[in-house]
Amino acid sequence: MDYTQIKKGMVINIAGELWLVTWCQHHKPGKGGAIMRTKLKHLTKGVVKEQTFRGGDTFEEAYVEKREAQLLYKEGDTYVFMDNENFEQYHIPYDKVEDAAKYLKNEMVCILHIYSGEVILVEPPMFVELEIVETDPGERGNTVSGGSKPAKLEGGAVVQIPLFISQGEKIKVDTRDDRYIERVK
Repeated sequence: MDYTQIKKGMVINIAGELWLVTWCQHHKPGKGGAIMRTKLKHLTKGVVKEQTFRGGDTFEEAYVEKREAQLLYKEGDTYVFMDNENFEQYHIPYDKVEDAAKYLKNEMVCILHIYSGEVILVEPPMFVELEIVETDPGERGNTVSGGSKPAKLEGGAVVQIPLFISQGEKIKVDTRDDRYIERVK
């Protein structure tokens, strides 16, 4: 495969090891050929590295099956998911769920990335609605265009929210970049 086909969320095989593309940017410097800058996360070790691909570089895209599964419950450091099609249960350790854990709630439907029969990544929904469990109190007179403050959500995620939102309210969050979207009624 050619470097120009790299996309965020793709799993690639470099020297027999699986890497998840967490960020990529096509760049054409003034001199020379175009390049693709990437941030890659090793799927078994969790190491993150930056790598630049150039014109002659090739790699292999790993075949990763994506399956919808519902989170049933958490047992210690293990998350138990049920496949929505065949009802098979997956017991997934925290290190495979790590990045998504802060957004997970029971009965939430996620995408499991499976490589060679093993779950390598859990992808939460793009948008989630979570309750604020801890934040500074809202102040009278603050408006939407005002500043922001940190808020801890029920799953453990910390996002910046407008000053007028209080503890106990529900908000919609974009899980791709930990960004507040809107208040939920």
